[in-house]
Amino acid sequence: MTLGFTKLCGHGFTPVWANDFNADAAATYNHNFGNHCHHGDIVDLLQNPKTHIPKADVVIGGPPCQGFSLLNKFRDGDPRKQLWRPYMEIVERSGASIFVMENVPQLLESFEHGEIVEYARLLGFTTRSAKLCAADYGVPQVRWRAFIIGCKFADPAKVFPPKKTHFKPNNGYRKAFSEEFDAYIENPLEWKTVRNAIADLPDPTGTEIRDIPGPLDLHFGRMPTGKSLERYRAIPEEGMNRLDLLRNAPHLTPECWVRKKSGGTDLFGRLWWDRPSVTIRTEFFKPEKGRYLHPVSHRPITHREAARIQTFPDEFKFLGTKTEVARQIGNAVPPLLAARIADCVYTLLVSKEAYECRTFSAENNAAELCRVYRDVIPGLSL
Repeated sequence: MTLGFTKLCGHGFTPVWANDFNADAAATYNHNFGNHCHHGDIVDLLQNPKTHIPKADVVIGGPPCQGFSLLNKFRDGDPRKQLWRPYMEIVERSGASIFVMENVPQLLESFEHGEIVEYARLLGFTTRSAKLCAADYGVPQVRWRAFIIGCKFADPAKVFPPKKTHFKPNNGYRKAFSEEFDAYIENPLEWKTVRNAIADLPDPTGTEIRDIPGPLDLHFGRMPTGKSLERYRAIPEEGMNRLDLLRNAPHLTPECWVRKKSGGTDLFGRLWWDRPSVTIRTEFFKPEKGRYLHPVSHRPITHREAARIQTFPDEFKFLGTKTEVARQIGNAVPPLLAARIADCVYTLLVSKEAYECRTFSAENNAAELCRVYRDVIPGLSL
């Protein structure tokens, strides 16, 4: 999210404080954005009298989402559902007038969503919630996420959700505009695809992260078993999956998949070149976890390919082991989607500045001093 708000949106946001429970994620943040990400449990940090939360205009973040995820069999009663509370304490202590909270779509149907909205209201915030598809904003991935924006001085519904910049081709351009005219920017583009994201990359080399510039630092493969290679070759066409494996090579199909008659059709699936990817999760390098096989090569996608599908630029540096880097890639909000959220936040801040400027000018008969249309509001922090 910080990458989208700082380097991809061009609105002058400056990060001043951050937190992550994962040490490698914190190290990655500090390498890319400055040494102000504090590693540790947010609850412990807030209880420590030595912790100083600096003043900020905006707070952005994603309290851990596992408590709401459909993949969590024990989500009822999961204490991680309440980690929005220390997040809101950060909002209070920073004095921010806007916050952006991100989570899985299931949050918006939860009891906790009502708690968050009411708590924010008591703090003086008006909120707007929405589920957004990353593909609608130029991300080559069908990834749904929930966002809650709170604002103290305006109704965020006036600017959020952001207008879609891309449309699903088989919906048709005319259909998109006739049914959802106000939901799109003028002249939207077609959804980005896997081909757009990774087709220019060469075959991967080696099996480890390399200390070289991107994109090839993270473009490495695995060492599959002979049986795994046979399975890859048994489903050579785009879009094939475990059901095709069962038809083409039943002797290679794990018994648990033979017994599995429903659900999980993406398991052991190939991506399509000319469609967006499925959701990139933390174990994208394991084909048995989802549709993570390369469209034509007999291998799962690489870390670099996953990072590109998430819209991380090649120069962004990830720190940690292969597993930890994969976790950072899979858990991230696509930076390009975050940048479109940043547009909404910036518009709110500009509207506040413009209103205050007009009021000041009217009171002081100095309208010539008011510059409503500025490229950057200096000093914005998050």
